[in-house]
Amino acid sequence: MSGEPDGPEDRLRRFATIWSRAIFPVTATSLTRVEFEKELMPLARRLRDALGERTLDAPAAQAVGAALIGVHCTDPEALTRTLDVVDAYLVLYCRPDEDRREDELRARCARLQHAVAAGFAQALRERTLVEQEAISRAALSARSAVAEALHASEARFRAVFHGAAIGIGIADLEGTVLEANDALVRMFGGAENLVRGRNVVDWTHPDDAPHVWRLYEELVRGEREHYRVEKAFYRPDGTALWTNLTVSLLRDADGVPQYQLALVEDTTERRLLNLRLRYEATHDALTGLPNRTLFFERLEKALAAGDGMRFGLCYLDLDGFKTINDSLGHAAGDRLLVEVADRLQGCATAPGEMVARLGGDEFVALTTGRDTAAEVDDLAGRIMHALAAPIRIDGRELTVRGSIGIVEGPAAGERSPAEVLRSADITMYRAKSAGGNRYELADPEADARAITRHGLTNALPAALERAEFFIEYQPLVHLGDGSVRGAEALVRWLHPQHGVLGPDQFIPLAEDTGLIVPLGRWVLEESVRQARVWQERYEDAGPLRINVNLSPMQLTHPGLVSDTVDILERFGLEPGALCLEVTESALIGADDDLLKPLRRLAEMGVDIALDDFGTGYSNLANLRRLPVSVLKLDRSFTQGMQRFPADPVDLKIVEGIVGLAHSLDLSVTVEGVETGAQAEQLRDLGCDTAQGWYYARPGPPDRLHELALCDATG
Repeated sequence: MSGEPDGPEDRLRRFATIWSRAIFPVTATSLTRVEFEKELMPLARRLRDALGERTLDAPAAQAVGAALIGVHCTDPEALTRTLDVVDAYLVLYCRPDEDRREDELRARCARLQHAVAAGFAQALRERTLVEQEAISRAALSARSAVAEALHASEARFRAVFHGAAIGIGIADLEGTVLEANDALVRMFGGAENLVRGRNVVDWTHPDDAPHVWRLYEELVRGEREHYRVEKAFYRPDGTALWTNLTVSLLRDADGVPQYQLALVEDTTERRLLNLRLRYEATHDALTGLPNRTLFFERLEKALAAGDGMRFGLCYLDLDGFKTINDSLGHAAGDRLLVEVADRLQGCATAPGEMVARLGGDEFVALTTGRDTAAEVDDLAGRIMHALAAPIRIDGRELTVRGSIGIVEGPAAGERSPAEVLRSADITMYRAKSAGGNRYELADPEADARAITRHGLTNALPAALERAEFFIEYQPLVHLGDGSVRGAEALVRWLHPQHGVLGPDQFIPLAEDTGLIVPLGRWVLEESVRQARVWQERYEDAGPLRINVNLSPMQLTHPGLVSDTVDILERFGLEPGALCLEVTESALIGADDDLLKPLRRLAEMGVDIALDDFGTGYSNLANLRRLPVSVLKLDRSFTQGMQRFPADPVDLKIVEGIVGLAHSLDLSVTVEGVETGAQAEQLRDLGCDTAQGWYYARPGPPDRLHELALCDATG
């Protein structure tokens, strides 16, 4: 032909033609090849439709394999040729009209081949079982014919015996083969003298299960009527013949054991196909290494071992692999993974060691034995050394780094494979966060913290919806007259399992997940509402201010100004009654774009406080350009004032900061005041307001004015 067929039906017909030409020579049919091709057209159409489906239609492909048996394609060679045709021509002639990636279609085609093979094998097995049942019935009905040599029954039995598709043999009780049909002779190479006259004991095979010959002895002694086993035989050329073997005892008219009848089904091709499918299901297609499925099987077996056995596991993740994929492309990334896999395979050559690819750039190495504590450490060292040499891809030398998490312990422990792998994964990320290109040993306490952190991260969104958060307030006290001038809002999480959690336990998680924005908006809204309640309740106490913390992510959120204005207007709170606290570290090196929202809020009258001042090592000259009106002095500067006499250096530092702040028209708030002496010294140094356990611990809003005024250290 000069070119490809024009329309979809023409291409489908061409595919069916190629298919029919390939398998017609090994098909037992009375049809002509053209008639046979028409039989294949509906099957070809089903394969084409299955290739185009968005989700794999495995039953359709299995039905195609079963239908081959229905059109007399029972020879295993017909399946082999069918799989070859589907692999080579299905995507070429039956590609769906919509744009689909070539690798996606090839992967779909491979899975369809597996399904076709499975359907073929199942249908062939069912047909064989039907034949076996028919032969068994014929054999039972022929028992009297064998014993009494009745000519009519003998003729019927011989017809079934010689025409059967499966092998049939008759032997005496000593095991000498007396009769063998053509199918059985063909299984053993085609020469009748290779079967007839041989003793069945000669057909022992190293792979025979221990019970095979025990069942045989019981049968010839008359203790059982039949048995069925899977058994391998040696052919004359040394190759293995795998069979499903059914052996029955034939008795004479008086019930005395007389002969053995063997029904032999050749399962060699099916076994090879199953082995191929098993290999593909348990090995990585790219690298050829064992995949996650096979690794978990081996790990589960290793963990089930007793008698002092131990295991060691290395969980490897390549550092910076995504950058290689993004810059050089996935093809180069795949070649890199293949080279890494080869190097890892060379590291695990000792007995009890294996390497597997879990997916992406994640690999695992497993070792088992009695001294795995030393062996797994040595294995990790070999892996790091193997990765040290550069890998050349497309003319470029790439340096590969990896982070490894190691778990080692007794095999008879109570941990499941999933728990062991999770511990190794957590440890690997600990190595990666420490800079990578290193390995770390698993730490149960670190694992527990990571698992708790992961659980809290997953629970955060639902916690906000279920109103599990609440706010405690710590008073801000004027150092001059001791009056309450406001409070800092401190969010808490009432967790169903862990109880009350402080912000240091979940705010970083909220930052990582982005939940800090809706959580921060809720805190601001609730705090402003509470401040309005205080204004109405304590009208005679003077103006009260509510301090609310802003995270770095909230500073960059475009809705910060509009959300703040909306909340203040909704609850009727003046902007001057709100102070937003921003950590000094969040504003180090801040450009005008980051400062613009804070400037707009400050222009409205909202106070901006620079929290944890003195910990960020910022240039004091930067205070001029920051829109802040309050400095919150970090507690590290005032802890020395809890002792008597106070550290004179601390006094000078605080005095200098207070003087600088006041010269810039900034008020100074001190955190962590815990003693009366500390409060008195801070007042003498000119600090404006303070908060800490000396006055009150954070508590519910109705306790705002209940100051204890007692030394926390006393």
